[in-house]
Amino acid sequence: MRLALFTDTYLPQTNGVARTLHRLTGYLNRRGIEHLLFTPKSAPEEGYADPVRTVASIPFFLYPECRLALPSMSSIHNELKAFHPDLLHMATPFNLGLCGLRYARKQNLPHVASYHTHFDRYLEYYRMRRIVPLYWKYMKWFHRTCDAILAPSQETVDYLQNQGFNRLRTWSRGVDCSLYTPDKRSSTVRERYCVSAPLLLLYVGRIAPEKDITTLLLAMRQLPESIAAAVHLLVVGDGPLLPELQEQAPDNVTFAGSKYGEELAELYASADMFVFPSATETFGNVVLEAMASGLPVIAADAGGSRDLIVPGVTGTVFAAHQPGTLVQEICAAVLHPGLRAAMGAEGRKQALCRSWEQIFDGLIRNYENVIESRRSKGHAEIPGIFSA
Repeated sequence: MRLALFTDTYLPQTNGVARTLHRLTGYLNRRGIEHLLFTPKSAPEEGYADPVRTVASIPFFLYPECRLALPSMSSIHNELKAFHPDLLHMATPFNLGLCGLRYARKQNLPHVASYHTHFDRYLEYYRMRRIVPLYWKYMKWFHRTCDAILAPSQETVDYLQNQGFNRLRTWSRGVDCSLYTPDKRSSTVRERYCVSAPLLLLYVGRIAPEKDITTLLLAMRQLPESIAAAVHLLVVGDGPLLPELQEQAPDNVTFAGSKYGEELAELYASADMFVFPSATETFGNVVLEAMASGLPVIAADAGGSRDLIVPGVTGTVFAAHQPGTLVQEICAAVLHPGLRAAMGAEGRKQALCRSWEQIFDGLIRNYENVIESRRSKGHAEIPGIFSA
């Protein structure tokens, strides 16, 4: 199998798509599966290892740290002709994804697309709701010839199906349980951030409108005095809303900035609860990382988090955008330490069943199925919804 991957986001960017694709290329290298990955250049050339191919790019106006590719179509097509891919995978539906799609259609090659982001929900946060119908029109055009559309959660599969998409398959996400583990709990974290409250709440993610951190901060302000004195919130991440939210935050909230690798794993393990207000997730990688770290999770009852949280078993959910219901769940968790411990233990247990190797093995089976279907049926559509 020879694969060509196209993405408009990759390392050193730190979003879920970039991190997942970086793990995928490592897996493909270990399996000896030949592949090329085309991505916008956002770091010095020596920062990329073969088989990554970078193209010129400019900052994207909504996300300056993200890049808008300016690809040379002829150069990419010449490289693809020399490579002879068996399947093309478009991880994003923008400039580089369009390059891959155009080549796949022109050469009549098997091609799949993965759906990672609910951009229609993002547009509402950026006051661009009027273009949502155009967004869906474009997305349906982009995906209409794909042999499969890979979605990370059942919630996303259902959502796309309701929008009229078909040939949907589930490509879930994994977690590194050796990196994210309760064993990395450290008392130095509280000293580092001057936390004296008995319970440390944690949020990890981008500090941006679509993550709805405003709801979380409102809830922290509305906590009863006795509960507020018992908890401290550590916000880990960076983004355009950071300066504004720092000014709005109550005294029991600390912003730690972006953290990675072992330092991030230590922060997870050293917290007591994970709080995640975002209603725009297609999966929720940070929720799974928190579960692997032994934390009970309180998350918005929306998006991909629903696939991970079993209420009362691995965590609890609250009505999205409703700080009052989040206050209730925080209070209940604070007052029931035994339940917190049980949910954290069960979350760790479930995370242990979600290794990246298992997830990528399923993806390869999907690739193989698509390629074989093309060989045996030509360009006939693949009916139904499948799970990896």
